[in-house]
Amino acid sequence: MPFRIPVSRLQELDARRICLIKPSALGDVVQTMPLLGLLRQRFPAATISWVIRRDLIDLIAGHADLTEIIPFHRDGGWSEWRQILTTLGHRRFDLVFDLQGLFRTAVMTLATRAPLRVGLETAREGASLACNCILPDSGRNVPAYNRYWRVAEALGMMNHPREAAIPGAPADAAWLAEQVKLLPGPIMAIHAGAGWETKRWPVEKFAEIARRFDGSVVVVGTNSEQIAAARIVEAAHACGRPALNLAGRTTLKQLASLLRAVDLMVSNDSGPMHLAAAVGTPVVGIFTCTSPVLSGPAPSGPGGMMHELVSTGVWCAAGYHKQCPMAGSAHLACLAELSVERVWNAVSRILHRRRSISRPA
Repeated sequence: MPFRIPVSRLQELDARRICLIKPSALGDVVQTMPLLGLLRQRFPAATISWVIRRDLIDLIAGHADLTEIIPFHRDGGWSEWRQILTTLGHRRFDLVFDLQGLFRTAVMTLATRAPLRVGLETAREGASLACNCILPDSGRNVPAYNRYWRVAEALGMMNHPREAAIPGAPADAAWLAEQVKLLPGPIMAIHAGAGWETKRWPVEKFAEIARRFDGSVVVVGTNSEQIAAARIVEAAHACGRPALNLAGRTTLKQLASLLRAVDLMVSNDSGPMHLAAAVGTPVVGIFTCTSPVLSGPAPSGPGGMMHELVSTGVWCAAGYHKQCPMAGSAHLACLAELSVERVWNAVSRILHRRRSISRPA
């Protein structure tokens, strides 16, 4: 066990070169972004670097509080690994946060040779051995958004606004105006994809939500999700609903601009769900194999009631299985059990709240 530095040391520190190691995934990166503003306020003269996966760079590029982006390519060869490790060593960081907690990020953390290397209790694959300071109460029984915010608490900055401050650009605003100019409101975004099969609520159920919605539908996602997105758009069109398929057709900044402009989003537990929540859009989050408490967005809005998080009621709910371990009729029962009616009721509650807020007193 390495020598541990007490967390209280962070409140006394005057760091000049700081590094965030959080390469992925989209939702986790979104939930980490609020740390940039508080780090800048706490260390106004410091350089702040972020090690991040190449395909996520667009999200943080141009952030006012970020000095440097260090790209990481997970499938890169030895030459690329040598380059990133050399870069980390040359920067001479004096404060490093490993918020990923895997073997590869532990190697990066050690390569910095920083005197203060901070990690979370969720670290796996021996990653905690690379850190000499572990944030307390940051285990897996703590919601993800609170685990990352333990950094703020350790720095004495827990009252700092928890805002992602996703950078935008005039070109993104122009793109958005072009996409939605013919869509009457209200506008609902749908994301029917997810990395795990156990997170993917059936496309036909999303299609039924689109058919019921009295407004416009915009479906988002990755290139690999275009076919599923097309099915949802076709269902909306069949009922005379204006609908647009933007799956695989947006940059991350464009996606953020779009999600900021819509009235609500219906999504599986995924990165786009967290992105929508981060830009202040109400989400109906669908949770099957994951927990809405541990993996959902932070409560927001009056009484913490901006979002509606709907979870399955099967006995193995929130088991965090990437593939269903059950066979026969129990296989993916979580997806079957979570009904369209429950999700539609959540949509209706959000629409009711939005109408109540916009209604003149």
